[in-house]
Amino acid sequence: MKVLNYGSLNVDIIYHVEHIVKEGETVSSLAVGTNAGGKGANQSAALAKAGVGVFHAGKIGRDGVFVSELLSGYGADVGFISVTDDQESGKAVIQVDRQGKNCIILHPGDNRRNTRAEMDRVLSHFDKGDYLILQNEINDVGYLMERAHGKGMRICINPSPIDDETAALPLYLADLVFVNEIEGAYLAGLDPGAGYGQIASALGERFPETAVLLTVGRNGSYHIRGGEVVHQGIIDYPVVDTTAAGDTFMGYFIASMLKGLPVEQCLFFASKASGIAVSRKGAMQSIPFADEVFV
Repeated sequence: MKVLNYGSLNVDIIYHVEHIVKEGETVSSLAVGTNAGGKGANQSAALAKAGVGVFHAGKIGRDGVFVSELLSGYGADVGFISVTDDQESGKAVIQVDRQGKNCIILHPGDNRRNTRAEMDRVLSHFDKGDYLILQNEINDVGYLMERAHGKGMRICINPSPIDDETAALPLYLADLVFVNEIEGAYLAGLDPGAGYGQIASALGERFPETAVLLTVGRNGSYHIRGGEVVHQGIIDYPVVDTTAAGDTFMGYFIASMLKGLPVEQCLFFASKASGIAVSRKGAMQSIPFADEVFV
């Protein structure tokens, strides 16, 4: 069994600020830095650090080769990452306030320049029972889902960021859908302020054959499948930077699942890993290693 993450690779430009900038406001940053990121790359880093032999596929410009090198250093196989000479990498401009909360502006760059021929070539190396991990920061996610499903691969998707194309994704093909409360409310057709229980119930009804992971900030997380709901509270750590919290959670949940652990333990270790990550600065670099989590 092999694990393929076909996902984004970003150059993150991070501004630390007193507070998130308001409309019409200009502020000075407390610090600025450049890091490796992208939801896809972060999730591959989490999987690799958790001990999973993950293959990462995607596209990046010469300005972002360090992202691929960092992933490789964590143990991910980066042989399916294409480097372009005439285009630029995906970018994320991130504001992080003193409470560790963030807001992010994405520029897709090479993440939206994957061709279907490239996708087919990558998928030809994987078979029935292998896993495909996806997010919504690259192009043709629906195509990848359909092709992978046709091969009998198991699909785990985080359909974030939510955009106009999200509703058209064949999420019913997925084995696991991972969302936060805002994304979950959108997929459930509810107002963003709907209660967590209502969102969980509606997602269970919409995806009766699919496991749904719902994270709800300081109120923890829910696993919903076939009418059964399992809740996990947060593992509380001081919050420094929440940038890679969700990606860490998803990576460690899947890693725990691949170990054959019960859902309750998968949620616990994912929550613990995410808690450790938010107590550190950065995205990929903040994600803990297995020996910090599986103890």
